[in-house]
Amino acid sequence: MSTLLDVCETTVSPSYRLFGLVDTTMRAETFDHDADRSKWLLPGPGLVYLQVPPEVGTTAIRVESWTTSPALPPGQWAGHEEVEVDLPEGELGLQTVDGGLREIPLVLPSPGTYRMRWQWVFNPDTGPFTSPLQGCSDVLATPGGHEAALGGEDQFCLVRIWRTATA
Repeated sequence: MSTLLDVCETTVSPSYRLFGLVDTTMRAETFDHDADRSKWLLPGPGLVYLQVPPEVGTTAIRVESWTTSPALPPGQWAGHEEVEVDLPEGELGLQTVDGGLREIPLVLPSPGTYRMRWQWVFNPDTGPFTSPLQGCSDVLATPGGHEAALGGEDQFCLVRIWRTATA
């Protein structure tokens, strides 16, 4: 059974339709150049960026650290993806292109390889939202049921992280 270790809740203002979680000791500031822009998550060394619709001004984000893969949260989500990332120091920050790096007070068990499950919804009261994915201009679904988590922001993102291997 998976156990929740730590939680951090904050907001971020994406820039250039991106924001990411990064290992604060990494020198890399961007995802891999060959990252598949038809996917929501853009991984790189020690980091993962999420592409967001151009209409999103502010995202409420909840980052959770778990002992093992947690159960899926209830409710409908607009989207979700998982990715594996190496976190050589295990200290995370939120990064945007314009805003730079901001450390977050989330405790991970140790440096190592982690799995991240990202899930997101958009605020039906502030949409419509269009897909940021390369080759796609669809209007995105805005399922209800996450009003409290959205807190009036344009997007809510839940990121669950658990270690898969130690450094």
